[in-house]
Amino acid sequence: MVNAYPFFAYAANSGKISLDYALFRDNDGYIDDQNGVVYKNLLDAQLDAVNSAMEALNFSDVKMVVTETGWPLVGDPNETGAGEENAAEYNGNLVRRVVTGGGTPLRPDDHLNVYLFALFNEDLKVGPTSERNYGLFYPDGRKVYDVPLSLTAVVNGSKVG
Repeated sequence: MVNAYPFFAYAANSGKISLDYALFRDNDGYIDDQNGVVYKNLLDAQLDAVNSAMEALNFSDVKMVVTETGWPLVGDPNETGAGEENAAEYNGNLVRRVVTGGGTPLRPDDHLNVYLFALFNEDLKVGPTSERNYGLFYPDGRKVYDVPLSLTAVVNGSKVG
């Protein structure tokens, strides 16, 4: 199990990591110097970093489950990239990636098992503003934004945002 957050990597390194790469948009990608693999999104790169570490420890047969990933719709001024449009795009593109694609570049035949964080915003949670604002719904049950959550919704072209 792994919690993978491209948002944190992007927010801490926005001068080196493009928002397009972090949000699954079209981009030139990144070539891993260690294995020559081209990564078109930051999540796949993060997951394959875990896969590589597991292989180095002789645990290549362990299947990965992404138990948390998401993007905050609100953040503090220093939380670069937090915003409703980016959150909707990340989560929508993530769902498209999971329901239409295979695994990661290092494990292309392994289906991705991914859980979105979070269903509801947590307005009482302490910490940075972003920590309270990953939800698809507000605490009162209102929808924050639209995101396709099934293959049918993706195929039918449900809009994100």
